[in-house]
Amino acid sequence: MIEIDMDRSVTGAVAILTLVTKYASHEVELPLRAGKVTRRMCWVPSGVRSISLCPINTVGNFRLKHFRLVWLTPRFAKDRLIQRLVTAHRHFRGQKHSDVSKILKQEARRGGEPWRCLALRHYDSTFVSLSSKHNYRQWVDTIESMMLKSSVSPSITTPRNVGRAKDEVFSLVLPVTSFHIQDAIASTLNSFVAQTYTQWRLYVLAVGLPPGQLQWLASFCEQDDRIRLIHCGHKDHASTLEGWSVAMRNTVAHNEWKGLIAVGGVLSPDALSVFAEIVHSESKASMIYCDEDCLDEQGGRHSPNFKPGWNPDLLLSTPYLGHLALWSSTCWEEVCNSLPSLVEFSHDAVEIIHTVSLELMDLADSDQLSSIIRVPRILLHVRDDNHQLRGTESQNGEYAHLNRVQRYLERHSLAATAVKGAALDDAVSFKEANRTVRVRWELPDPAPLVSLLVPTRDGVEILKPCVNAILAHTTYRNFELLILDNQSSCPLTLEYMREVSERDSRVRVLPWNHPFNYSGINNYGARESRGDIIGLVNNDIEPVNGEWLSEMVSQACRNDIGCVGAKLYYPNETIQHAGVILGLGSIAGHAHRFFQRHEDGFQGRLKATQNLSAVTAACLLLRRSVFEEVNGLNEEHLAVAYNDVDLCLKVREAGYRNLWTPYAELYHHESISRGADDTPKKRARWLSECEYMRATWAEQLDNDPAYNPNLTLVHEDFSLR
Repeated sequence: MIEIDMDRSVTGAVAILTLVTKYASHEVELPLRAGKVTRRMCWVPSGVRSISLCPINTVGNFRLKHFRLVWLTPRFAKDRLIQRLVTAHRHFRGQKHSDVSKILKQEARRGGEPWRCLALRHYDSTFVSLSSKHNYRQWVDTIESMMLKSSVSPSITTPRNVGRAKDEVFSLVLPVTSFHIQDAIASTLNSFVAQTYTQWRLYVLAVGLPPGQLQWLASFCEQDDRIRLIHCGHKDHASTLEGWSVAMRNTVAHNEWKGLIAVGGVLSPDALSVFAEIVHSESKASMIYCDEDCLDEQGGRHSPNFKPGWNPDLLLSTPYLGHLALWSSTCWEEVCNSLPSLVEFSHDAVEIIHTVSLELMDLADSDQLSSIIRVPRILLHVRDDNHQLRGTESQNGEYAHLNRVQRYLERHSLAATAVKGAALDDAVSFKEANRTVRVRWELPDPAPLVSLLVPTRDGVEILKPCVNAILAHTTYRNFELLILDNQSSCPLTLEYMREVSERDSRVRVLPWNHPFNYSGINNYGARESRGDIIGLVNNDIEPVNGEWLSEMVSQACRNDIGCVGAKLYYPNETIQHAGVILGLGSIAGHAHRFFQRHEDGFQGRLKATQNLSAVTAACLLLRRSVFEEVNGLNEEHLAVAYNDVDLCLKVREAGYRNLWTPYAELYHHESISRGADDTPKKRARWLSECEYMRATWAEQLDNDPAYNPNLTLVHEDFSLR
């Protein structure tokens, strides 16, 4: 057993232990988990001559806190191995130990290999991490290949009914400019020719190509009559529109689908087969996109982008849909009238995909949202040189994304302004623009009254800095702060509550003389409050920036938004809350917990405003009308745990989008006042709350649209499942 614990400046990192024998070296990768000791078993080969440790596989600082190697008895090792499979393996999770042991023995006999080798291979697959290229290759070779053979989920497996879907027609456009290199163009064209599905057409929109490149491209296109070259002589608006008119308005069949793909995008051989099956089985489908990864110079796959489902506010923040998208003819016709303005500023597929998708946000009402289908399978591989070229070609440089969003806001007369958001350091998918876009929504005039509800019992050393900081450092002034006193007896606490309520007219103290019930006390506070906006705030919260409440109120006032959550830090500057992911740890868990404050997070999501299924009530805002529409918090079944998740799911079910913003920043000294669930009574209460959540929301907990089924449900770090 290898045990290691480190503080480090980069959360997504791997430690590597190397065992060297006379004949070979054996590497064991240890994905480092923030805030906990990583333990991993390994089989030590005979004749080890040296052991070396690389504590971190990237550039950064580290401090080794604990490192130990412990010999294990075979019986103990087997027990720990099976326990790991039951806890973390995608196929064995939740099964009985005895059943897993029996399955492994049967599988080993069929394969003619030792039980230990098979079991260790399954065990090793549970340690796959996105912070290692080797680990992703391992995931591709093991997990992805297993998924393709499995029939568990038709949406991520090889279609079985393609024969019935053979009439679907896909017409895609490939915009090509002089900035694109020949190899990248050829890679994309060849991936179409290699498709197992044959009902497709590809319109190569050549914009301003020099004679030599145009001649080569024409020769290539002549090799397959499904590829048609459309030559736009110059990079001018009129010429480009003429080409688009031919490519996108020329429908060859009633069931034709339109699409866009970027140069350098390489389709997997069965990509169009998968899309055809989806179109065949989902009659109301209007748009399809899929996961993608990158290809290095040697053709090696790396940096997967496992995308969330349809996420309008993330779409405003980042062009997360990527390099390929498909639309039904009906859906495309809805935006065709806007085609001139959509293509006027760009010849880049990613930019046009993003712009078209922005237009669809207004068309995607609650009934149509389900028709926008994300395929959680990597069907597109994007060459690394594609990212380099787009940065050179973009007409507006790093402002291209910002300008697209601003034009969208102006076209639809929305009371908001697009400005530069947080800079992205490492997110591969966003090389086009190295920062997110922040949409500043205007506050209503007059600004609504916000009622901040702060439950407490004694603990003046926690309550005082919380209340004082909110009163002193919040630039949004139209709020009331209700201290909900749950049977405090400490004289210092009682004196402080009296003093602060006399000092500041915005503060009121309301007694609640009942046993602790977080849902009940906040429902009481909401009934006694006067504001149009309800704010649930823990008594261990301290604002980092003065605009935190302005940002949250501006989001909560949007008619289509329900609950709004904030970015919360532990006092040591690591992430405590960046939204809630359903299914983590069976019920729900915090996204990116323990990541460093400055980090991008998975695909830049720690720095992007986005829609999430749930956010924590440690700092949560929503309109009073929405709170009352869903009957507030569930005080009968969820007195302490998961009441915020339940509230958010009720709000989402009522037709609103929940939202998390990185621009409202606060410190959170998590659950200091409530304490841990460390007594039999508290444990029993927690288990009953878990059972209620499972019984009420099981389907939602197992299918979070803001997450991706290829990502872990064991850890909060967006690592591979």
